Amino acid sequence: MGGPVGEEELSLYDPALLLSLNFFDSPANFNPRISAAAPGEVWLKVRPLQTGDFHRGFLQILSQLTKVGDVSLTQFLNRFAQMRASGDYYVTVIVDTRYDKIIGSATLVLERKFIHGCATRGRLEDVVVDDTYRGKQLGKLIVVTVSLLAKELGCYKMSLDCKDKLIPFYKSIGYTLEPGNANTMNIRYEATTRSIGRNAAAAGNQPEDTEPS
Repeated sequence: MGGPVGEEELSLYDPALLLSLNFFDSPANFNPRISAAAPGEVWLKVRPLQTGDFHRGFLQILSQLTKVGDVSLTQFLNRFAQMRASGDYYVTVIVDTRYDKIIGSATLVLERKFIHGCATRGRLEDVVVDDTYRGKQLGKLIVVTVSLLAKELGCYKMSLDCKDKLIPFYKSIGYTLEPGNANTMNIRYEATTRSIGRNAAAAGNQPEDTEPS
C-alpha cells in the first residue's frame, strides 16, 4: 500500500514471541478456532509493528480510533526507535497481505512496579480493527493476542479502560471489573504461570468507539 518500504525492516519486538502463545490459556471462544499463528485467512498475518508500517496505513487505522495528527515519517521512526529501545511497548498489528495493508492493531504497555516484589503490570491500549473486516473475529483475536503476550512476559495483571458497551465483550475473554474503579477492567495471571525468565529476556532484547469483532 502506497509509498516505499525499506528492504531491511525492524520489528518492534521479537516476532517469535507470538508463536509461543497458547490460545487455549484464554477463556475466549473462537468459532472457528483461530490464533495469532493461524488467524483464519491465509492472507491475514499477526505480527509486531515494523518500521515500514508507516507506509502500510498504520496511522490511518489508528485514526479510526482517535485523532492522530499530522505525524511525519521522521516522527514515526523516532517514536518507533524510542519504544523499541525501552523494551516496554508491544504494538501488535494485523496485516492484509493481499494489499500489504494494516487492518488492526492493539498495544501492550509494560509498567514496571516496586509493588508485588518489583512486578510488572500490562496495560491494553489503542485497540482498533478496520470496520470493513468485521465478522472475522479480528477484534477478539488482537486483544487475546496481546493479553496472552502480557502473561508470557510475566505480568501479574493486564488492565484496560473501556466504554460501557464494551464491558460484555471484555468479560467474555476473561477480564473483570475492578470494584469502585469506573470501567477499569483487569485480567489477573497466577504467579505459577508467569514466565519471569521471558520477561527479563524481553527487556534485554530490546478502545475508542470501534467495537472489536
